[in-house]
Amino acid sequence: MKNNINLLILGLSLFTQLLNAQILTREDSLSAGLVRSSNPTVLSGYGNVRYNRNFTDKSSMVNVDRLVLFVGHRFTNRIALFSELELEDTKIAGGESGGEFALEQAFLKFDINSNNYITAGLFIPRIGIINENHLPTTFNGNERPFVENYIIPATWREIGLAYYGSSTRIPGLNYSASLMNGLNASSFEKGTGIRGGRYEGREANANALAINGALLYYRSGLRFQLSGYYGGSTGISKIASDTTGLKNKAFSNPVSLIESNLQYRLHGFTVKVLAAFIHINNAFGINAAYKNDTPESILGTYGEIGYNLLHKTEKNLTLFARYENLNLTMKLPVNVVRDETINRQYLVSGITFQPHKGVSIKFDYYCLLTGATTSTPSKPVYNQQNSINLGVGYSF
Repeated sequence: MKNNINLLILGLSLFTQLLNAQILTREDSLSAGLVRSSNPTVLSGYGNVRYNRNFTDKSSMVNVDRLVLFVGHRFTNRIALFSELELEDTKIAGGESGGEFALEQAFLKFDINSNNYITAGLFIPRIGIINENHLPTTFNGNERPFVENYIIPATWREIGLAYYGSSTRIPGLNYSASLMNGLNASSFEKGTGIRGGRYEGREANANALAINGALLYYRSGLRFQLSGYYGGSTGISKIASDTTGLKNKAFSNPVSLIESNLQYRLHGFTVKVLAAFIHINNAFGINAAYKNDTPESILGTYGEIGYNLLHKTEKNLTLFARYENLNLTMKLPVNVVRDETINRQYLVSGITFQPHKGVSIKFDYYCLLTGATTSTPSKPVYNQQNSINLGVGYSF
């Protein structure tokens, strides 16, 4: 009798987790507690290959954008390891510009109960849509949404602790809070927001700290999320602090990010909307110290609509269109010269075909519009560029 009760509790626990997690890969199965103890080690992964043709400057390119291998292991019913090793752009050679070979995640997950767990290590905080759910089989287009590349910026991972839970009173309501290392303001770059300031687990300066929190709500075809980030960007030494004039406390010269997104699915239709805003306190002081054209405020938004022509089957043939607006110079300190070419608008449309949920064949066209600037014959500036992408992606 006692064993039957335990099995019932376990079944209800797994059912609850399945309601709040989309099972797409073996990694998702491990996270949901579906890995059998007789086979506790899990191999999974994803990747994509892309062809690009730029009609504006008449150039073409083929590339293996990324190949990722996931290895997970369930030590007990409550403790599991998650790790991902990523290779971007296929090859890294000494002395040459090229790709990246890096850890995308490496953390331990400690289940408190069926509704709550803690992670510790190198993890991806809950910010945006793509940051956590970045498999090439989960989004339309060959390239990830540009707002979630230059504004948020995915895939954003840092070292720290995180707590995740789900409400027992409000079905579908999930929440999370995390503490991690902060950013490196000296590595902010013009035109990429805070992206260059990520440590991504490599010799991160732990003098600067950051906190992140998120609310995530599921109901039928609706998914809504609100997340926020607040962290220091100058956790430098006392000598460097005296030299640059920047404070070196845990939350000195903070970066604030607030993001909200909504997804809705109904009868083959899918709608996605996301907005992300960043404020960099003391951008003037950061620019005075590092001369890297750091903006004070950044705003990014996008909206996408799609329709799956095969929604009544297990296959997917989605026609989609997406508009993105990136304002990387929304507000500038007085010691930064405005450059409208780094403000961008993207019009992206195309087709995603999935003969199997783990395989995607994609075609998309995009038009890039930037702000006006002076162009010379020796250095032309294209304020409008038109390109196509054709590619394949997989996850397992």
